[in-house]
Order: sequence, then structure tokens, then C-alpha cells
Amino acid sequence: MSLTDYFRGAEGTGILATSDSAGNVDLAIYSRPFVIDEDKVAFSMLEKTSFANIQSNPKAAYMFIEKGEGYSGKRLYLSKLGEETDPQRIEEIKSQHPKRHKSKSEAARHLVYFNVEKIRPLVG
Repeated sequence: MSLTDYFRGAEGTGILATSDSAGNVDLAIYSRPFVIDEDKVAFSMLEKTSFANIQSNPKAAYMFIEKGEGYSGKRLYLSKLGEETDPQRIEEIKSQHPKRHKSKSEAARHLVYFNVEKIRPLVG
């Protein structure tokens, strides 16, 4: 199953792991990624810890735990490709998610692109 198909129908919880250049790790709840193509995903990020970390260390991991019984999901190993701050482009990408978290924050938002280096199941 393609990443596009998987995340189109998947419900669950996502966790993004990042670390700074000194190796200090952070975990944050994140929605499903925006699948650009089968090798590229993007996340909408505010200027918080995860965003600061990828400025100094472009590697990240994303874990998606499917809703329901048992332990199903995916782990994506990521490498930052680039970012943009165009509000219209960010809104266009965010509109792809049927369920969206409505942030009241006026803080700068970034659309951060990652190459998907590896995909593994949640368990195993």
C-alpha cells in the first residue's frame, strides 16, 4: 500500500522525534504527514522545539500508531529536504486533511519537507 493510500484512510496518533545537534531528543504529537509523493512528506510546524531541532539536525523519525486494538502502524525515518513559509501554500497543503487541528496561534508557520529514508512497521 502506498503512503498516500495509507495516510488517507488511517486514524491514530502520530509522534515526531527530533534531536538537536548535541543529541538532546524531543518528542511531539503531530498529525498525519502531508504525503507529497511516495518518497517525500511534509509537516506544518510552528517555531517550537521540533522546528528548532531540525534546523541543526536534519534527521527525524515519525511514528504513527493506528487507532484500535493491538499495535499497528508505521515508522518513517526522515531527512529534511527544505522548508517554505508561504501561507497560501501551507493552507493548500493543510486542506488535504479532512480533520484539521485549528490553531489559534499567530506564530510563524513553516511547511517542512522530508525525504522518507526508510519505512518500517510499528512493531517488528
